[in-house]
Amino acid sequence: MVWCTKLPNIPVYNNSEMLGRYFEEFKIDKKTGESNLTQMYLEAGLDFISRQAEAKRPFFLYWAADATHSPVYASKPFLGKSQRGRYGDAVMELDYSVGQILKKLQRLGIDNNTFVFFTSDNGAALMSGPNEGGSNGPFLCGKETTFEGGMREPAIAWWPGRIKGGTVSFQPANVMDLFTTSLALAGIGPPGDRMLDGLDLTPVLFNHSHTLQSRPIFFYRGNELMAVRLGQYKAHYWTWSNSWEEFKQGVNFCPGQEVAGVTTHEQKEHTQQPIIFHLGRDPGEKYPLSVLSKEYQDASNWISIVVQKHKETLVPGMPQLNMCDMAVMNWAPAGCEKLRKCLKVPKSEPWKCDWPH
Repeated sequence: MVWCTKLPNIPVYNNSEMLGRYFEEFKIDKKTGESNLTQMYLEAGLDFISRQAEAKRPFFLYWAADATHSPVYASKPFLGKSQRGRYGDAVMELDYSVGQILKKLQRLGIDNNTFVFFTSDNGAALMSGPNEGGSNGPFLCGKETTFEGGMREPAIAWWPGRIKGGTVSFQPANVMDLFTTSLALAGIGPPGDRMLDGLDLTPVLFNHSHTLQSRPIFFYRGNELMAVRLGQYKAHYWTWSNSWEEFKQGVNFCPGQEVAGVTTHEQKEHTQQPIIFHLGRDPGEKYPLSVLSKEYQDASNWISIVVQKHKETLVPGMPQLNMCDMAVMNWAPAGCEKLRKCLKVPKSEPWKCDWPH
C-alpha cells in the first residue's frame, strides 16, 4: 500500500520480535472476513497458558484483542452473524475467545488457582461510523470524553472458589488498582519509593461485605482535572465533548445525547461552581443538582476538600503527548531487518501537538 511509505503501518510483535505489519503480512479485509488475527491472538494465548501450566510455573497473561477498535473487523466464522453489524460480530468473536480461555483453564485444572479480570480501557466509541460504533447504554457520551460513557467500563472478576458467582459490587475502582491487587495476590508488597494510585481490591473481591467506597476517582483529560467522583457524587470542574470544528464536520462524541451546558463544544470552566450529579439517581448525567440545594452544598464541600488534598500531594509529570515527531513512529522497529520491512526514518522535527478533542 502506497500510504505505508508516508506513515509507518502498525507493527505486530511476538514479545520483542516483529512479525509483520497490519494489513500487510496480517491481512484484514473487513468486508470478506479475510482476517484471523483475533484467532491468532487466541491461539497464542492458549499455547502460553498450556506451556506455563505444563511447567508448573505461575503466569501473567494480558490478552487484549483489538477487533472492536476502528477499523472494526471479524473473521469469517463470525462475520455477519450478529444483529449489531460488524461491531457486534467483533464482540461475538471476543466473547467466544474469552470463553475459550476460561475453558482452557478449566481443562488444565488450574481455574481454582487463577484470577481472571475482564475490563476495557475506555467506554465504547460512538463516532466510528455505521456498524463500527458501540453503545454505552444509559451513560453519557463515549470514548475520548470524561463523562460516564467515556470512562465507565464493564468489569468482571472470576476466580472459582474464591469469588462468589453472581455477586455485584458497587466499589468504584480503576485499572490502576489491578497492579496493586496483583502484587497482593502474589504476596508481594508495593514499592515504597513512589506513590501508587492503585488500591488493593482483594478485600472487596474476596469479602463482599467489605468496601472502599470512600476513595475518590479523578477524571483527567491530558493534564487537566476535568471531574472528580466521590461516592455517588461526581463533580465536573471542566466540561468538553469535542471541538466545534470537529462537530461541524460531523464528528460527535455524544450523538443524540446533547445536554445543555454539559456536553459543551468548547472547554468550559466550572472550577468556582462545579456541575454535580448524583450517579445513583442519574447515571446518565442529565440532571445537575441545584446549586441552591443543601445536597449540592454538602457534596461540593466534601469533594473540594478531596481535590485540595489531591493537588497538594500531586507531583506533576511531564506530559508525554504534548510533542509530536514523525521520526519516533515505528519506521524501523527491532526485527524489521530480518523481514526486510524497515522504512526510511525521517529527520526529527518535533512540533507541539494539536489535539482538537
